[in-house]
Amino acid sequence: MIDLHCHMLPGIDDGAGDMDTALQMARMAVEDGIHYSVCTPHIYPGMYENTAESIHIALAAYRRALAKAEIPLRLGYGADTHLIPELVADINNGRIPTLNATRYFLFEPPHHVSPPRFCESVFNTIVAGYVPLITHPERLTWIDDHYDQFIEVAKQGAWIQLTSGSLVGRFGKRARYWSERFLDEGMVHVLATDAHDLHYRRPWLAEGRDAAAIWVGEEEASRMVGERPTAVLKNLAPEQIAEPPGLSGLFHSGHKPQQPRHKGWLKKWFQSI
Repeated sequence: MIDLHCHMLPGIDDGAGDMDTALQMARMAVEDGIHYSVCTPHIYPGMYENTAESIHIALAAYRRALAKAEIPLRLGYGADTHLIPELVADINNGRIPTLNATRYFLFEPPHHVSPPRFCESVFNTIVAGYVPLITHPERLTWIDDHYDQFIEVAKQGAWIQLTSGSLVGRFGKRARYWSERFLDEGMVHVLATDAHDLHYRRPWLAEGRDAAAIWVGEEEASRMVGERPTAVLKNLAPEQIAEPPGLSGLFHSGHKPQQPRHKGWLKKWFQSI
């Protein structure tokens, strides 16, 4: 299995606090059946001021430690990127890394506030040539009244990434409900661990795959942790990759993203506050 979203780089965000913890998390991931983990620390201005350069430095040190400890886990890089006005510009100039320098990147919405023109900001990254993986929408406190927005952006070309633990109740009944609804409607592209530690948020992916199989079948569940993550790392175009059941045929039929109803760029909102 391949994990496209984890916080194992030590001392760089709210994930692993030190190298010993990071190594234990790596062992745990391997034992679970993960052979490749993409390290994606937060980039959150004012809190986690990471850049592509700082992430690469931390990654190199972690790779050396894994090799010394003889832990057979391969590593990639990216970032858990928060919504900022300069998002597209910072991806273009290399300050914000995509997943292994591909067209795919993790896009983390605010946890507790629905951002104005959310669909439009996602759309802008798509027309710029990128594929945003919307991280853990099932865990957002505002999803109850905005679920349709995630369906809309998925139809525009964004990918939906659920947290493995959400499917087995590790984030409560509410997150499990929304996870199962996304699966039931065939809108999930990828499962990932979003691992942060050795206890509450472990790098376990197999349990989520098995839980997803109840809703979508074993073949589709395996695509979420194998085939699609592999395609991401190969930088394949979305139309070359098997779509989730709820989006099947949409992009192969010549579908093109349509500008959301509300015009303008998110930067206008930031300038107004």
